[in-house]
Amino acid sequence: MINRTRIRDALKATEPMESVTVMGWVRTRRDAKDFSFVDLNDGSCLSGLQVILPGDLPDYDRWIGEITTGASLQVQGHLVASQGKGQRWELQASAVQLMGRSDASYPLQKKRHSPEFMREMAHLRPRSNLFGSVFRVRSRLAQAVHRFFSERDFFYIHTPIITASDCEGAGELFRVTTLDPSRGGDPTKDFFGKPSYLTVSGQLAAETFACALSNVYTFGPTFRAENSNTSRHASEFWMIEPEMAFCDLGGDMDLAEAFVKYLIQDTLDQSAEEMAFFDAFVDKGLLERLRWILERPFERVAYTQAVDILLQSGQRFEYPVQHGLNLQSEHERFLTESHFKGPITVYDYPKAIKPFYMRANDDGQTVAAMDVLVPGIGEIVGGSQREERLEVLESQLRAHDLSLEDYSWYLDLRRYGSVPHSGFGMGFERMLMFLTGVTNIRDVIPFARTPGHASF
Repeated sequence: MINRTRIRDALKATEPMESVTVMGWVRTRRDAKDFSFVDLNDGSCLSGLQVILPGDLPDYDRWIGEITTGASLQVQGHLVASQGKGQRWELQASAVQLMGRSDASYPLQKKRHSPEFMREMAHLRPRSNLFGSVFRVRSRLAQAVHRFFSERDFFYIHTPIITASDCEGAGELFRVTTLDPSRGGDPTKDFFGKPSYLTVSGQLAAETFACALSNVYTFGPTFRAENSNTSRHASEFWMIEPEMAFCDLGGDMDLAEAFVKYLIQDTLDQSAEEMAFFDAFVDKGLLERLRWILERPFERVAYTQAVDILLQSGQRFEYPVQHGLNLQSEHERFLTESHFKGPITVYDYPKAIKPFYMRANDDGQTVAAMDVLVPGIGEIVGGSQREERLEVLESQLRAHDLSLEDYSWYLDLRRYGSVPHSGFGMGFERMLMFLTGVTNIRDVIPFARTPGHASF
């Protein structure tokens, strides 16, 4: 490996450096009489490093025309104090090697491109300011997720991507098969000997480990065959799902609220340059909103009270507000942004609108479920206490037309030393949207998978 200095480290230097080797891609080149300015970026940070290419370098006139936007360079030189405004250091080049040419068709010129345009070239968009920033934050956020749970003595569990269980009971599953779909076929002759699908959640599998290791979490890709082309839905997305034994709904809410604040604070601390960029060019007021959420405690409100607030608000909503119906994003945002003016946690939802595994409350009408809502986006976490009573869970499976035989392993957890346990799920991309101000899920995942689109 070539001994080089990352541009991020060069820009953070505390004193001039006599011999530096940097590598990167040309953002722009500007020529003067006896030298050229090149803005070089290697992806390690948002800012580029200004490189001065003197006209007396060997064969300067021959190769300078090939130093075009998108070309890759290796530059050796001296890091010196910059005479220009807005930059502390620049590199005075003593040797230049053109590593890879970029022809005139290179599409990322020095101008603002729309997100729609950039989605058509997902293989190149990480080189732009916006998407380079998004995916650096995504990487750091993933590390923060693991740090949060490690600090709290959770074990990281890898749950299966291929499953025979429908966790949410909605039937929106991608079938995994080696059978010829045009001929039907006997499922028992299929590769796994039964109908199998891409998972929509790692929760059920994580519960089995929580009932042995106490505190676990899973963090991986999930899939949903929902024919929805909204800015908030993708067919492939990543989920963070902790499960805790010996934990009721109150403890579940405590962890979820702490998790949200931890990720906000970590991102503000670790990605300050990118966050300032998002605040200036993507969502003005983003930093103020995130700090505002950090400073406020989460208020907790029962679902029935939340619906009453909406009904009495006098506000006109696109979707109806009614007891027994799910809250929509516009309802959640009204509660957080207009009524409570801060983050809230809504709990005890109607049993009829929730999945089979949520613990039934004593009133027979609601379940011990909760959603964490934040200004600017609405729901960011959804969770519940899980039903630990064998007979109640069996009744719930029947009510949802699910096979007790298929879920026998899940029922075993209630037969053999059942305990109260709880968990929640956070959509990783939704958290990224919340933190960056980016409004479309397709722009916070490297290669979006949506109905009709599976390019790259």
